[in-house]
Amino acid sequence: MNDMTPTPEERAANLKGMGCARKRVEDVRFTQGRGNYVDDIKLDGMLFGDFVRSPYAHARVVNINAEEAMKVPGVVAVITAADLEPLGLHWMPTLAGDKQMVLADGKVLFQGQEVAFVVAEDRYAAADAVELVEVEYEELPVIVDPFEALKSDVVLREDTVDENGKATDGAHGPRNHPNHIFTWEQGDEAATDAVMAEAEVVAEETMYYHRTHPCPLETCGSVASMDKVTGKLTLWGTFQAPHAIRTVVSLISGIEEHNIRVISPDIGGGFGNKVGAYSGYVCSVVASIVTGRPVKWVEDRMENLMTTAFARDYWMSGKISATKDGKITGLHCHVTADHGGFDACADPTKFPAGFMNICTGSYDIPTAYLAVDGVYTNKAPGGVSYRCSFRVTEAVYFIERMIEVLAIKLNMDAAELRRINFIKKEQFPYQSALGWEYDSGDYHTAWDKAMEAVDYQGLRAEQAQRIEDFKAGKTRSLMGIGLTFFTEIVGAGPVKNCDILGLGMFDSCEIRIHPTGSAIARLGTISQGQGHATTFAQILATEIGLPADSITIEEGDTDTAPYGLGTYGSRSTPVAGAATAMAGRKIRAKAQMIAAYLLEVHDDDVEFDVDRFVVKGAPERFKTMKEIAFAAYNQAIPGIEPGLEAVSYYDPPNMTYPFGAYVCVMDIDVDTGVPEIRRFYALDDCGTRINPMIIEGQIHGGLTEALAVALGQEIAYDEMGNVKTGTLMDFFLPTSWEVPNYETDYTVTPSPHHPIGAKGVGESPHVGGVPCFSNAVHDAFRAFGLTQTNMPHDHWRIWKTANELGLHG
Repeated sequence: MNDMTPTPEERAANLKGMGCARKRVEDVRFTQGRGNYVDDIKLDGMLFGDFVRSPYAHARVVNINAEEAMKVPGVVAVITAADLEPLGLHWMPTLAGDKQMVLADGKVLFQGQEVAFVVAEDRYAAADAVELVEVEYEELPVIVDPFEALKSDVVLREDTVDENGKATDGAHGPRNHPNHIFTWEQGDEAATDAVMAEAEVVAEETMYYHRTHPCPLETCGSVASMDKVTGKLTLWGTFQAPHAIRTVVSLISGIEEHNIRVISPDIGGGFGNKVGAYSGYVCSVVASIVTGRPVKWVEDRMENLMTTAFARDYWMSGKISATKDGKITGLHCHVTADHGGFDACADPTKFPAGFMNICTGSYDIPTAYLAVDGVYTNKAPGGVSYRCSFRVTEAVYFIERMIEVLAIKLNMDAAELRRINFIKKEQFPYQSALGWEYDSGDYHTAWDKAMEAVDYQGLRAEQAQRIEDFKAGKTRSLMGIGLTFFTEIVGAGPVKNCDILGLGMFDSCEIRIHPTGSAIARLGTISQGQGHATTFAQILATEIGLPADSITIEEGDTDTAPYGLGTYGSRSTPVAGAATAMAGRKIRAKAQMIAAYLLEVHDDDVEFDVDRFVVKGAPERFKTMKEIAFAAYNQAIPGIEPGLEAVSYYDPPNMTYPFGAYVCVMDIDVDTGVPEIRRFYALDDCGTRINPMIIEGQIHGGLTEALAVALGQEIAYDEMGNVKTGTLMDFFLPTSWEVPNYETDYTVTPSPHHPIGAKGVGESPHVGGVPCFSNAVHDAFRAFGLTQTNMPHDHWRIWKTANELGLHG
């Protein structure tokens, strides 16, 4: 007979499992300055690398003279493309199926491109030597406009044309111009055109989602150490996908993968910026192989902003058709995508424009067509998923702006237009016109909750009075109400659809239960601030009945973690979280057999109860998971191997589709262009909620980055390809002064195919936040004739909009 106290509810609370607002266990280290980042790594005899970078956006490299640089005390080597070419390392594959120069091979294609790599005893000597490397350039015509690139006779990439100057086929099919990368189409163009031709109402608009940058707190860096005795290469770095980096390094270097160990230590933010492979990684490896010593490379902030993977830079033209009553009948979207000098997007192979085909959004649109043209220009390469899942932010911005444009055309309230076009609850699983199967949703409930929470009708009445007062000269302030309802697609993904460089996008978890009832779980993901050590332990606590405080989570070391595709695109919980739950269930299944043996009953006669297995009908007879763990290591149980371990590789059957309803109330001073965000309400539905406190933090962070993008953040170029916003003096990062108080809310619509019903949330607030802030600016000027003005909505651009509308007298 066993003691039945405490109650099941008390035992569940003690586990700190799913649903508990458990404090982040990582923060104990971080708040005491005990984090371990790449630049904290110090090895005996370590050298330091720095790049000579091009001041030109497009030029031939005529000559490189490193004689004076080599005279600097402490300089060990200056590496150029000529040194890498015999090794076949002067070019490397990108994650998009293109190839990219490691060091400038004959020419440069963007300002800041890597030309030579200086290796020295300390970073100061390396920096001094960089200034002394003499590079002779021959300037070439610069193209920073993707539309001009498709008309120009200037060929940016000679490696992509044949001897007659004709464009060869690319990784994604035929190319119709030397500066053209791909055309990607989804949907039915003929059917969409027919719907548009017969429609009662058609609204058209062109919009630009400007180039921006993830700008993580920690810049990119790596430390390479080649042991010439063992032949083993160890590479520490800021890698969001350490296993993929190991595979890429093996492909590039020829070193067998079992002789490469990749370690991602603590990472100070990623947001997509640290998914791909950079020249610094390759050069640090080469330098370590050549010198036989460890080599560290860490970029500075200007290098990060000017040369590492950007985000967005999409020109989007749309047409949306509807009945006079507002029922949407069709959507047409064409995108001209500026990819910079190389196609280095980190998109799944089958989706060269990412998941842009989620651009039908949360609406029941029966017919749609999407075409995306990728283009080379003289800008830095990239196109990564900055806090979104593969171009979903661009797709959501497009549809949410098109809804507003249609509302103006129909003279209809934008909230009501959304409501009458939402996919209905009973339509799920819903097959979209552009090929996605939405798993679950209850959009009307979420929207109604949001509208009631902010008193939407009251806000509209206040806005009408403000407009009247403005026209009467009683105020110089306008009021905008920004609305957004978004559906994101996350959890890449099913191997049948999603791979990068041929690597299927499954993920993994390996669990080992110790005899005393504690556990360690290793995963193929890597946290960059998401709180994995906290939340994954909570998933396991609920699944295997051991306290979350007794479970250690390890990630980021390819020698110990099972193979996984890393953390980006909000895939950790939908994919690795599912793998964690499934591995936990394998543990539980074995524990059930052990418990039945110990209780002398059949396996089917025991059932799981929070932290123990009990005999059905006799709950006073039970064995706790701690007791079962010990028995697994000290009892010879017939038919059962000793130990209690499990591994799961999870290939999801579908993506997950979190959604949300956002409202921004903004006051704008017409005479200064300064916006003041009076209120921001964010309702998110991420399915099962693992840790409410971490969800809250993710939403606050995502909304703040959305505010930055919508209201000022951009990577801007002049006509010569010079980066105009390459420092934090010019690149907008919000502080507590600009950030409003956020009101958060939620509904819960579990994913029917996910083991725990979770959908992911880390990127949703950024996806939904950007159009919400932007729509607030647009809405403030709607009564004065504004339909569309491009982001970012900084003070100058808002003032300019007001001036062009004649609001300055």
